[in-house]
Amino acid sequence: MRRAVRAWPPAAVVIAALGCAPAAPAAVATLKSRVKMSDGVSLQATVTGQAPLVARPVIVEFSPYGAGSGTTYDGPAYNYLLVQIRGTGDSDGRFDALGNRTQRDVVDTLRWACHRPWSDRRLGLNGFSASAITVYNSLRLRLPCVRTAVLRSGTFDLYRDLLWPGGVSNAIPGLGVLGLIGAPAAAATPGHLERNPVSSLDSAIGLTNAGLSGGVEHQTLDAWWRERRFRGDVNHLPILMLDSFFDVESRGAFQAYQRLRRDGARLLVVGAHDGAPDGTDDGNGATKAWFNHHLLGARNGIRRGPRVQLLMADGDREDYLAGKYVRYDATNWPVPRTSWISLWPSALRSGAGHSVNDGSLLRRRPASSTTQSYAAIPSDPGMSDQPNTAIVGPDGVNQAAQAFPMLTETELAEPLALTYTTPPLRSDLLSAGPAALDVRLSSTTSETAIWAVIADVWPDGSSHPVATGRLLSAYPRIDRRRSLVDAHGNVVQPYGVYSAKSDAPGGTERTYQVEFWPIGNRFKRGHRVRLVILGASAASKASAPAVNTVRLGGAMASRLLLPVLAGR
Repeated sequence: MRRAVRAWPPAAVVIAALGCAPAAPAAVATLKSRVKMSDGVSLQATVTGQAPLVARPVIVEFSPYGAGSGTTYDGPAYNYLLVQIRGTGDSDGRFDALGNRTQRDVVDTLRWACHRPWSDRRLGLNGFSASAITVYNSLRLRLPCVRTAVLRSGTFDLYRDLLWPGGVSNAIPGLGVLGLIGAPAAAATPGHLERNPVSSLDSAIGLTNAGLSGGVEHQTLDAWWRERRFRGDVNHLPILMLDSFFDVESRGAFQAYQRLRRDGARLLVVGAHDGAPDGTDDGNGATKAWFNHHLLGARNGIRRGPRVQLLMADGDREDYLAGKYVRYDATNWPVPRTSWISLWPSALRSGAGHSVNDGSLLRRRPASSTTQSYAAIPSDPGMSDQPNTAIVGPDGVNQAAQAFPMLTETELAEPLALTYTTPPLRSDLLSAGPAALDVRLSSTTSETAIWAVIADVWPDGSSHPVATGRLLSAYPRIDRRRSLVDAHGNVVQPYGVYSAKSDAPGGTERTYQVEFWPIGNRFKRGHRVRLVILGASAASKASAPAVNTVRLGGAMASRLLLPVLAGR
């Protein structure tokens, strides 16, 4: 039986992580302050802690979601500081989509917080989603008094990891984020008008400009986007990174860990926007131990644990949330000794698919070359877009899938897709890591979204999506130096070049290297692996309807590169 698990809001995550509810209610003190930035703009900051507000380590969160959206008080060990970033909530200024000005605000605020009477000059940063992005983007600057951070979800590269993955516009989530930021800003309008009438106009202009800039004006990865991603770390902080394989921003934490692991980073893949497996603590114990060690000096062994802890799916996202998962501890990411096996799409019928072609996925390259076509029209996100489905899963999708499982399986989408399926597996296959699709493709249009899903096919024929890959055909180039290459020289995590488009005339065949966001799944004995190539998710900005043609076999054969853990 599938059961839904609701993701806790960021405040509740930190409450649980930093101390269980006290046996008796403690007096809570709250202090609100206006903090002036170096350009004269004032931000709203709220500090909360056990009364009286004496000097303690301070957990700081920078949030665009208004009052009450971040950390809060629970227990005597810490004070908690919520800062509403400029142009959001009750803060003045113009929202700059987490760019340079917001990053300088982080430094100004931390310098101010470090010297308050309620601070003992030991600061820790907490971040969830946008709050985590703000921290990642700001690490290029010296962050006064900060000793550590715990960052859940959040992008490492806002263009690649959330708003334009593979160069494909992730339109619906982008608009949703702006709506979540805009609502508390609108609610704070009376305060703005009373204190500084111009600030309300600034807030509206900033949010509008962010939407136009991020969704319309800057479609390629240009200088505007480069200001809104990780650009180095001069602080060398030990950071605990938490995320989920199904999260809407899952790529970011994995990339962040790879770049910052030498500074003592840890990666815990347990849950984020999409919730955590039933029966787990959602990473709260690790969060508490991490802050206690780095801010209080607790000798709790947190640094002796595994560097990477993966809670992987066992064939299905909903069952994962219901507590059916596989735990795997490792010393690094990608997991050492991972191999990437080549699976070759073939026109040979598998007898298992629900598509017109019902192709096979083979361990050997087909000798003869052929082509197969599909209609590139929008697909149901529940069947083709796990990251965007997962973010709204707790709001009804998970519950609906209990009654109607096919809403989040691929069978109903397959008649308009190409499917390629392996024979039943003779033993369990544990797959964790980035995956890639090398696909030789042509389209009837000059630009099309290439969309692919890796699915776990159960013995009853149901097909459960466990990873998604996407790429706009206008971006055929990769930067090999920044791509992940396996021991055989195969590019297994392509780093796409999105600085300029290169459209192909209709009918032109080119090879594309499509990045899948990290997969973590056990394909059990008797199950099958399926590759589904179909039209882009309806949650993304639609491209013109087209007929796309994929080449199979021969010298220019398409193939899937799937990570497999050693000994599996």
